[in-house]
Amino acid sequence: MRVCLFEDCGAVDLEPLSLTRPVFELLCGLTSLAAKQSRFFPPGPRGVLLRPQLADLYRLTATALPVNDLAWLRAGPVLLVNGRWLPPSIPLPLAELSGPCVALVDGEVAYAVVNPEHLADCSANTLDDCLTTWKVTLPHRAAGGRLFRYLWELVQYNGEQILADWQTAGPPFEAQPDGADRPGLAVIGPRDHLIIHPTARVEPMVVADTTRGPIFIDREAVVTAFTRLEGPCAIGPRTQVQGAKLRAGITLGPDCRIGGEVECSIVQGHSNKVHDGFLGHAYVGEWVNLGAGTQNSDLRNDYGEITMTVNGRRVSTGLTKVGCFLGDHTKTGLGTLLNTGTNAGVFCNLLPGGLLPKYVPSFASWWNEQLTDRAELASLLRTAADVMRRRHVVFTETHAALYRTLFEQSAAERRRAIRDAELRTLRRSA
Repeated sequence: MRVCLFEDCGAVDLEPLSLTRPVFELLCGLTSLAAKQSRFFPPGPRGVLLRPQLADLYRLTATALPVNDLAWLRAGPVLLVNGRWLPPSIPLPLAELSGPCVALVDGEVAYAVVNPEHLADCSANTLDDCLTTWKVTLPHRAAGGRLFRYLWELVQYNGEQILADWQTAGPPFEAQPDGADRPGLAVIGPRDHLIIHPTARVEPMVVADTTRGPIFIDREAVVTAFTRLEGPCAIGPRTQVQGAKLRAGITLGPDCRIGGEVECSIVQGHSNKVHDGFLGHAYVGEWVNLGAGTQNSDLRNDYGEITMTVNGRRVSTGLTKVGCFLGDHTKTGLGTLLNTGTNAGVFCNLLPGGLLPKYVPSFASWWNEQLTDRAELASLLRTAADVMRRRHVVFTETHAALYRTLFEQSAAERRRAIRDAELRTLRRSA
């Protein structure tokens, strides 16, 4: 069975992380959503159907996959899988995919089995219309699992999913035999729940608490002395954890630098939070740098439900603990205080000066209680190239083209947000 991962209109509600990557590349547990979706279905050729503005950049990393290739898509029966879907743990037998159907979660399409005649008018731009038609014309079945609508849901289920991934597929790497028996390493709880790659370095005077879940330390990762790790927790390849307190429910992607206190959060990769400061119930993108003493609030003083701005509208999370969501290449200055339920886009510059607003549009700057437009795009791209080069990643013209597109698309929203911030200032002064 050929499998094609797709993005539907719900991708915009997973911003700012979905601004620069397909939604199926978001992390939850030990792997991306794409890895779980591929594991759920029988082996076979894979392809993707995603937003056109992301296609060229995704081709750089997924060179073997057909990307928005309509000829491949229509070449025969295909299983289309919603990139926002977290499938059940038990893989689906091929026999259950014998004919055209749609599988639903709460009325939304999690996956669809269709034939070439169903795909005659299907493309990345028309897919949502096709999904609506298939829901009316094709047989239904229950998909199970859940469809993520907002980023805080991935954070909320992250710890649970680390445990589920481990129980379903085992460790994401081949662990060192008796890896927990390292000099000076203290393990609280089952020692076999601490899984360490043979190339990882764990210094003496590290405490690993596996009483509530497993801890994974991937290849070439470094955990320095005076670090405390609490499972469930996953530390990605080449990531350095430096004298930190990592609470339960954490997934750290590759090549991060992490210090201070972190709780129930996801860091996509290549980001720095090496200094003291608190990060909780948050999802941080790539190439983000959190300055020394950056703190985020994840709980209101009155313990009330937290609301967030998502895709231009206020959304109730239904949760009392929600931290911050930071897009790629966003940076904070020394001593920055992030409000409960903060949503900051890509290439934001967040500097101290009171508690920051809960919503900062992409390519905007906050300093001394003022929101301004970061109009110097050429300078931002040069800095991005320098940052990526430091981690041996090439900044290409394809990266630059996507960022220019996002800059243009977000211009009107920046003007609106800046105007609203100025009006609030005037009202306070009056």
